[in-house]
Amino acid sequence: MSKEKENDLMQKIVSLCKRRGFIFPACEIYGGFANAYSYGPYGAELKNNIKKLWWKMFVQEPEEMIGIDGPILLHPKLWEASGHTEGFNDALVDCKECKMRFRADHLVEEATGKDLEGKLEEMTKILKEEKVKCPNCGKSNWTDARFVNMMFHTEMNSYEGTVYLRPETAGAIFVEFKNIIDAMHPKLPFGIGQIGKAFRNEIVARNFIFRIREFEQMEIEYFFNPQEKWEPIFMDWLERQEKFFYALGLKKEDIRLFEHPKEKLSHYSRKTVDIEYNFPFGWGELSGLAHRGDFDLTQHSKFSNTKLEYLDPVSGEKFVPHVIEPTFGLDRTILVALLAAYHEEKVEGEERVVMKFPLAIAPIKIAIFPLLKNKPQLVDKAKEIYNLLKQQYTCEFDDNGNIGKRYRRQDEIGTPFCITVDFDSLENNDVTIRDRDTMKQERIKIDELKEYFEGRFNK
Repeated sequence: MSKEKENDLMQKIVSLCKRRGFIFPACEIYGGFANAYSYGPYGAELKNNIKKLWWKMFVQEPEEMIGIDGPILLHPKLWEASGHTEGFNDALVDCKECKMRFRADHLVEEATGKDLEGKLEEMTKILKEEKVKCPNCGKSNWTDARFVNMMFHTEMNSYEGTVYLRPETAGAIFVEFKNIIDAMHPKLPFGIGQIGKAFRNEIVARNFIFRIREFEQMEIEYFFNPQEKWEPIFMDWLERQEKFFYALGLKKEDIRLFEHPKEKLSHYSRKTVDIEYNFPFGWGELSGLAHRGDFDLTQHSKFSNTKLEYLDPVSGEKFVPHVIEPTFGLDRTILVALLAAYHEEKVEGEERVVMKFPLAIAPIKIAIFPLLKNKPQLVDKAKEIYNLLKQQYTCEFDDNGNIGKRYRRQDEIGTPFCITVDFDSLENNDVTIRDRDTMKQERIKIDELKEYFEGRFNK
């Protein structure tokens, strides 16, 4: 795909999201703010549906999984133990001409192909000697590269010192490990899942909701006996992650695996694999899977002076479990769901834009139309059906415009089924159901609607 077509697709997604109430630029009446976004009515439904699907697949259905919901403000010592206070840094550089800020390592890699992560002097040298141009103004006049910590700082009246907004959700899981063991008595292997907000003071937030400063993560810490072979566990989780993305409608050809080379692995990691997606702007990380060993529990045990061990109920042995961590970015997952669903089709010489969401994540499941809004008997019957179905499905009542326009609007929202109540409905007690993907229509008796949709949604 050409660069022009890639940018065009991304612009179409951004435009549709605003036009149809999926995602809005936050604080737009004030000129926007720091690449922040609000999820509109349909975006909130889509987001919640993806979270529900993730929670079902990774927490509710597997017998060895449990879930928690930890706080955003956590004890500052936690971040000392995890290494975030000292080591959670990015390389920042300023353009002296236009005053814009950039990731120094990204500028160098784009200009030379070299990955100089962490090497400030070399990055500064290349930017200046190679006269790397500023992406904003096109000039080459740079400050020296410097490290900045990516955690957001705040204050707490009951605590002396700096408090941080959590940069990841995993910390809450590790510090509740002992409570989980004492309260739930799980048998190894077992996992703890969590969905929640995280905050990173990114130097450059970009590509719509791909990289933003306030985001949501869906993370799991999976604990197992270090004597057990970890490779089959790792591969099983990799397959589970891929299965989740296919359930969102992603195609196999748009996904690839990237294994971090040994020299780039974190010091505690035996293996890290990212699942990458072919975004319109290029391949980008969608989720990660890492073998973290016993690093986290050992560090928190050391800094808290609390033993974080597992007592094997059979052997009586005490040990620190090892951990495999599957992690997902919810906002990136929403973006790929939007990209995968977006289709343009020619229908009778006209272009139809349709969001072909899988049934499980479609924001609105069923739309109900009266054929004419000025005929009370049609409106009343349509409202009756709406009230019947909304108890079980997310429904929308729509009487705005002609039927064709209503169909097109629901296509762009991604509504799988539309019900039209017409004059025949009043006589025969049936309605027309139109399928989003095939556009085929069929007549169904009103008293058979519940059974009909149970069959469609529970396939």
